[in-house]
Amino acid sequence: MDASVLIPNLVILATVLLSDYGRRPVTRMRIIRPFIAAAIIVPFFFTGVQSSGDGLLIEAAGTAAGLALGVLAATLMHVTRDHQDGRAVTVAGPPYAAFWITVVAARLFFTYGANHLFTRPLGTWMYTSHITTDGLTAALIFFSVAMLLGRTGALAIRTRQAAVPDLAARQTIGIR
Repeated sequence: MDASVLIPNLVILATVLLSDYGRRPVTRMRIIRPFIAAAIIVPFFFTGVQSSGDGLLIEAAGTAAGLALGVLAATLMHVTRDHQDGRAVTVAGPPYAAFWITVVAARLFFTYGANHLFTRPLGTWMYTSHITTDGLTAALIFFSVAMLLGRTGALAIRTRQAAVPDLAARQTIGIR
């Protein structure tokens, strides 16, 4: 398997599981870390985009699917406030890990299948749809990065929502 597919997928999987699995405080670095990982991954493995036609459409679809699955993954984390220090914490268990592992395995299987199992049908479809290899590769990279960023955005929103009751309670009793 090509390193340009394997490495980003494994980096994203490791980043997410190390950041999220178990009970973890939500820190500024935890929110920023995925953006740093994306900034490191993309320049090394991104070869170009297909800026028109069906290539652009598949890149947009990859991005949208990644965002949707990232938000869905975030729903598998419980976000709450720590009773002792009031900091936001998440709890992510086996269903969360299984979801990420399944998605990454599916992406890796697609890449394997494109090279070994369904090369001809995929090539025919790409030819008739005017989709270049760069366009398909970009769509897969966009999918991976968008999933990571969708999870992070949803986590940030849910963290803020978890803070609202505490803020309202503090304002009600006059504590700042």
